[in-house]
Amino acid sequence: MKQNKLWALLAFLIFTSSQVTAQTTKNPVDYVNPYIGNISHLLVPTYPTVHLPNSMLRVYPERENYTSNQLNGLPLVVTSHRGSSAFNLSPYQGSIAAIKNVIPLSYDNEVIKPYYYSTDLDEIDVKVEYAPSHQSGIYNLQFASTQQPFLILNTRRGELIKTDKSISGFQQLDNKTKVYIYLETDVKPQLIGSHKGDKLETDVNTTKGNNVYYVMQFPANTKSIKLRYGISFISVAQAEKNLRREIKNYNLDAVAKQGKDIWNQTLGKIKVSGKDENAKTVFYTSLYRTYERMISISEDGKYYSAYDGEIHNDGGRNFYTDDWIWDTYRATHPLRTIIEPKMENDMIHSYITMTEQMPKAWMPNFPEVTGDSRRMNSNHAVAMVADAQAKGLKDFNLQQAYTVSKAAITEKTLAPWSSKPAGVLDQFYKDKGYFPSLAPGEKETVPEVHSWERRQPIAVSLGTVYDEWCLSKIATAIGEKDEAAYFLERSKNYRKVFNQATKFFHPKDTLGQFWPNFDYRFPPGVGARDAYSENTGYVYRFDVPHNVADLVELIGGKKDFVNALEDMFNKPLGRSRYDFYHTYPDHSGNVGQFSMGNEPAMHVPYLYNYAGEPWRTQKRVRTLLDQWFRNDLMGIPGDEDGGGLTSFVVFSQIGFYPVTPGLPMYVIGSPVFEKSILDIGNGRTFTVSAINYSPENKFIQSAKLNGKVWSKSWFTHEELMKGGILELTMGKNPNKNWGAGNDAIPPSFKMD
Repeated sequence: MKQNKLWALLAFLIFTSSQVTAQTTKNPVDYVNPYIGNISHLLVPTYPTVHLPNSMLRVYPERENYTSNQLNGLPLVVTSHRGSSAFNLSPYQGSIAAIKNVIPLSYDNEVIKPYYYSTDLDEIDVKVEYAPSHQSGIYNLQFASTQQPFLILNTRRGELIKTDKSISGFQQLDNKTKVYIYLETDVKPQLIGSHKGDKLETDVNTTKGNNVYYVMQFPANTKSIKLRYGISFISVAQAEKNLRREIKNYNLDAVAKQGKDIWNQTLGKIKVSGKDENAKTVFYTSLYRTYERMISISEDGKYYSAYDGEIHNDGGRNFYTDDWIWDTYRATHPLRTIIEPKMENDMIHSYITMTEQMPKAWMPNFPEVTGDSRRMNSNHAVAMVADAQAKGLKDFNLQQAYTVSKAAITEKTLAPWSSKPAGVLDQFYKDKGYFPSLAPGEKETVPEVHSWERRQPIAVSLGTVYDEWCLSKIATAIGEKDEAAYFLERSKNYRKVFNQATKFFHPKDTLGQFWPNFDYRFPPGVGARDAYSENTGYVYRFDVPHNVADLVELIGGKKDFVNALEDMFNKPLGRSRYDFYHTYPDHSGNVGQFSMGNEPAMHVPYLYNYAGEPWRTQKRVRTLLDQWFRNDLMGIPGDEDGGGLTSFVVFSQIGFYPVTPGLPMYVIGSPVFEKSILDIGNGRTFTVSAINYSPENKFIQSAKLNGKVWSKSWFTHEELMKGGILELTMGKNPNKNWGAGNDAIPPSFKMD
């Protein structure tokens, strides 16, 4: 009898335990916290974007910051990363005379998920729910008040057309590009019109201009209004087709569930496990961020291109745009080569296609819905191509990619933020191998140079020699041996601006003179733009990703290189914080002179591996993740840039990082999870497994790759894509011998 009771108790405990486990099991999207980073450290916050992966339709609350007290209406579509909503929707109850184009809305009880949004508009007693599809969305508005409800649809600059049951129209964007909308409700409006005084005027079916709007008036005592809409860059008719294709009724829950399933399938391409739930939240939120851009703008096999103002057939593959390649070539694109190779192929194909449509065949570097905005410095789309080619992606025209990438580097000016042809500074770069600075007191006279962005001579020189190295890799692949040798030799020209006396990269004028009395923390120009770009000389000291081995020797060998890295992390700001950040508003997430909040620094913590001290990389990466990427409102240290920063988190939490896009290899860091399983396609997986796992155990004691003892602090892309398992035995204290030998150091310049 006692034995039976014991078995019954055991069965009850097992059942209870399984029920608790079932109740607490989370899917990947359940970990996503879009609020992470919504309060910025200095510049632009990270917005809580509601969208499906890489989809044309994106929205977020129309407010300046998380701390804002009001919403500026409800959003309908964001047409560019960090941009404003192109249209606004304002629910309203009250006097017609008080209506305007956008109603400020007090809000509370907000809930945001990647696939769903809800909030209470507390002053007017309206509950809002929203769910997106790829090119359409649906709102459910519930009115608690008995007052007559109104909806106001505005366009900032454009035209609206009404019928008795719908509103459609467009908003004009920065150039010839228009975004179109078709919108309808489940409750037929009593009236649709504009208003003067306390009456709606319904006799005019079209309104156009700046901040024009229509008001939809509904029957008194209407408690619920469901609103669905489609968007398009082609036409109103296409916007309606997009809506009809995607949202066939007014079932918001079904749209949200479909979105949730899509996100789970997408984020599930990487499965992580371990005790640290906050780490999982940071990881899956970071992975979700990498899917905000680029966006597919294909609509039923067609797309509108701002690059020639025409509508094109997409040839059966998605056409993508909206990418800031200066931010994303480092880790966002390399991440896609692993888990989204088809998408990455299509994105590169889209870049090449854009170039075909442009007046000058120069590879874009900031392609947006409205065209290429030519921002920042260098032309790093070539790195995206070189990396994809090196890692086996082939579904794009490599010869054409080489031709237009070379043109962007050799025919367009290298001057930052400029789309002008090459000029005298570019000829100087070609002849002398470096982009010259002004001399002290010299006035700028070169027309290609942007008055605010300045020359950025070291940033341009270092960025372009890396781009030329990428060109050499592609030239080799297409059999252009002479050009490959030419660009390979040019890729060593970083040496020409390396100051042997100080061991820093140092701006040099046209006479070959280094700038005298130069302060590497505070060179001239806001954001150091007369020398660098957004970062101090300490960050740019390590910006030779294609030849780290040579940089180690230039600085003085392994010991001096490690000391230089440590000096960067230890060096104080040098001025008060308000003075430093007045000069360097982008240089956030500081650890000494290191900037975790800006992309040029992301590879730097991994450079200890190249000096035979990977234990320092393990310590530094884990510390940076803990300090700057957290599950809270300020948990992103800088401008996130649509995956630019968070791709660093994805790689680093898994346990490796692509230091050199264009070399098919990864540098090992320190895994945060007990297991990370990457779906690499065709039923294969690659697993990073932490033996002796604990969140505190950040140091690698030993390693095995597919059962073979592994002493290298890196591995190849080929080894990753074969599938298998990288086992890293972890401990609380460093094993300074692992990965320390000369044969363990990651390759530079070339793999053989």
